Amino acid sequence: MSIQWYPGHMAKAAREVTESLKLVDVVIEVLDARLPESSRNPMMAGKTGHKPTVFALAKSDMADPRITDQYVRWYTRADDMRAVPIDSLRGAGIKELIGAATALAQPKLTKLAAKGIRRDSVRALVIGIPNAGKSSLINRLAKRNAVKTGDKPGVTRQKQWIKVGRTFELLDTPGILWPKFEDHQVALKLAWSGAIEQTLLPIEELAKELIEWLKCVYPEELKTRYHISNLEGQTDELFVRIAEERGAILSGGLPDLHQAAEKLLRDLQTGKLGRISFDRPE
Repeated sequence: MSIQWYPGHMAKAAREVTESLKLVDVVIEVLDARLPESSRNPMMAGKTGHKPTVFALAKSDMADPRITDQYVRWYTRADDMRAVPIDSLRGAGIKELIGAATALAQPKLTKLAAKGIRRDSVRALVIGIPNAGKSSLINRLAKRNAVKTGDKPGVTRQKQWIKVGRTFELLDTPGILWPKFEDHQVALKLAWSGAIEQTLLPIEELAKELIEWLKCVYPEELKTRYHISNLEGQTDELFVRIAEERGAILSGGLPDLHQAAEKLLRDLQTGKLGRISFDRPE
C-alpha cells in the first residue's frame, strides 16, 4: 500500500520556512505525542537544526504516559533542545512551553543587546505536520481563536504573526508533510493518527493493519473496547467482530467493513481505544 499526500500549498510553505527562520529566535516544533518521531518532518529537521528548538508534544492526554516520559528525556539530551508534553484543550503544559522557549531564546537576545539591539519580545516559529495540534496550541497561547482549527489535515494555508501577551510573538506556518514516505510503518502511523486526508486511503486495509498492530502492542485496549474475550482468531474474523460490536451491519446482516474501518479509526483518533503511543524511543 502506497500512501502519498503532498498538496501544492505544502511545497510553497516548505520554501517559506527557510526564509522565516531568519526572523525568529527559537523554533517550536509541534509533534503528535502519540508518534513523536513519525510526526517529525525530516525536511524541516534539516532546515531548523541550527535553531534552538522546543518540541511541543501535543495531544499528550491521548498518548501512553510512560512512552511520553521517555521521549521528554530523549529530546532534552542537548543544551539547545527541550520537550514539553501539552494538552492545548485543557491548557496543560502551556506555561512550561513558554518558559522553555523563552529560556532557549535568551542567548540570542543577549547577543543582540550587546550589539545595542534591544528587543522585549521572543520571536518563535511554529512548525508541525498537518493535524498534529499546531493551531490548537496557538489559539491556547493567544487566548483567542487566532487561527482556524479542524479535525482534518491542511487547515492552515499561510503564515501569520500572532502576539502572545507583550513578550512573545509566534509566526505560524501551514502544516507540511514530505513528498514521499519511504518507511511503510511511518506512513501507516501518520494515516492512523489522521495526519493524512482519510478519503485518499484504502481504509479497510489500514484498519486490518491497525488490528494486527493493536493485537501485538495494546491487546487489552482492543479487547476492552470491542468486548473481545481473546484475540486468537484471524484478523478478518476480528474485523467482523468489531463491525458487529460497533453496529456496522449492512441490510441482510452482512458486516459493513468500510463503515467498521471508519469507526475503528475514529475510536483510535478520539482516544476511545485508550491512551496509545505508536512510536517507541530508540
